[in-house]
Amino acid sequence: MSIRQGLLALLADQPMYGAQLRSEFEARTGGTWPLNVGQVYQTLARLDRDGLVVELGDDDEGRTTYGLTDAGRAEVDRWWTQPVDRESTPRNELAIKLALAVTVPGVDVTRIVQAQRTATMRQLRDLTRIKSSTTGDPDRTQLAWLLVVENLIFGAESEVRWLDHVEARVARAARGTYGPSTSPGRSSHRDPRANAHESARR
Repeated sequence: MSIRQGLLALLADQPMYGAQLRSEFEARTGGTWPLNVGQVYQTLARLDRDGLVVELGDDDEGRTTYGLTDAGRAEVDRWWTQPVDRESTPRNELAIKLALAVTVPGVDVTRIVQAQRTATMRQLRDLTRIKSSTTGDPDRTQLAWLLVVENLIFGAESEVRWLDHVEARVARAARGTYGPSTSPGRSSHRDPRANAHESARR
C-alpha cells in the first residue's frame, strides 16, 4: 500500500502532525503495516514539495501540523474512485521460493509445502482468534481493523488452498502425470482444515 496515499487520506479527515499521522495509520489498520516517524516525515516532505499538503504552523508543543491543499484533496478523491492497480504484480516470496525449488535438483518441495502450510494454518488460527475477540458493534476504527484482519484471513485461506494445489501437482509430476490439477477443494489435504476455514469466515 502507498504510504503517500494513506497519509493523504488521513489528512482529508483532519489536519495532523507527523507522529499523530503514524498513530492514526497504525490504529486504523490494526498495526499490520507499521510505520516509523522518519517514513512519515519523508513522505510529508515530498507531498509538500508536490503541492499536495501545506504546513499549517506549530502547535503549543512545537509540532508542525499539516493539512491538504486543494490539489491534495483532489488526489484523495481520485484515489477513492479508482481501483487499485494490479497490473504491476508484487513479488511474492513464497511463490518465488517454490518456483525455484521445483527447478533445483535435490530440494524436497513437499517438505517446503508442508512446513509452510503448518505455519499458515497457525497464522489462520491466530487471526480467527483475534477476530472472535471483538464483541458488540464496532466503531469506525474497530471496523477498519476488522476489515484488515478479515483480509488477512481470506489471504491465509487462499494460501492454504494454493499449497494443497502445489503439493498435488508436484506429486503428479513425480509420477510423470502432468495433466491439469483437480480442484483445490477436492485435495486430499482439504478436509482436515475445512472447519478452520469456515470458522475463520464467520
